[in-house]
Amino acid sequence: MYSTWILLVLIIVSSLPVIAVYIWFRAAKYQFSLIWFFSALLAGAAAFFPALFFQDLLLRVNIADSRAALLFEYFIRVALSEEISRLLVLLVFFWVTDMITKRNSSDSDEIINRQPTFNSVKKGTAAGFITGIGFSILETARFTASGAEINIILLRFFTAAIHGACGSRIGAAVIMLRSSPFQAFLRILTATAIHGIYNFMVTIPGFPSIAAFIIAVSAATTSVLSIRGVNFNAAKPPLTKSGNNPNL
Repeated sequence: MYSTWILLVLIIVSSLPVIAVYIWFRAAKYQFSLIWFFSALLAGAAAFFPALFFQDLLLRVNIADSRAALLFEYFIRVALSEEISRLLVLLVFFWVTDMITKRNSSDSDEIINRQPTFNSVKKGTAAGFITGIGFSILETARFTASGAEINIILLRFFTAAIHGACGSRIGAAVIMLRSSPFQAFLRILTATAIHGIYNFMVTIPGFPSIAAFIIAVSAATTSVLSIRGVNFNAAKPPLTKSGNNPNL
């Protein structure tokens, strides 16, 4: 168990990515409110608690085969439970923000609809990335409070971007659930696979730390490139006389 001061310092330091992402969004002139940003951040922190609940339930599952038990631990009990928790919280988050958007504008680019636009999926990716960062702050605090080895704590701190990367995929999946359920499922599966492989590399002795770092950075880089492709300020393309969008 580490001192309270060490815990507070690590929490503050692990919050630095939040500031970096906020500055990035502002510098890119993405049109979003401060309330929206921090609501997504709090949604990520909220997802931490149902994840703990699911992980506690899955502790009761007994698997005789040691290899199967290992895969179950890293890919199902840890990775899948955290991604499903993010999925549930993001569903609520997008539903609430969609209701607010509808109230404030009768001609809005809805976050959730039956045929999500390219822009709405990218917004979901961005929101998911933020929720992942919010989740990672509490997870870092948990590992520190539990007295985990300092090398594990530092490794998880420097690879916290893995949660943003997985969260971005879950955010896109939530947007696509109604219109493209198969694509949504693939994104959930990808997020779980990346998360499980990362957990495996971080925990199992013998794996070099650089391997987990590469996984985290690579996954986060693809998420960042996806978010950079969004035009948050784009107006709706004009319709033709026939009522069809010429760009679709």
